[in-house]
Amino acid sequence: MVAVALPGAHQRWRCGGCGNLTRFDVARSRRTTEYWHFDLAGEHVVEDTRVLDEVLESVTCRWCGRADAIELVDRAGADVDGSPGA
Repeated sequence: MVAVALPGAHQRWRCGGCGNLTRFDVARSRRTTEYWHFDLAGEHVVEDTRVLDEVLESVTCRWCGRADAIELVDRAGADVDGSPGA
């Protein structure tokens, strides 16, 4: 299980290893209920999706490859120290 959570409305991820704020590989599993609408030809469109359960499995920095240094920071102060920004 991953130690970091999904960012909230006023948060973002930051890699403590290299300072990356913008590029992450995210693995998560979802269990959903979907409403599928089929046309007469048999093609479908998903018109509604409800997430019943979601598990964040891992977050890895795309720049340096570390998964053990990902942290949540405030969006407003994320690049105060001169780290690469979005």
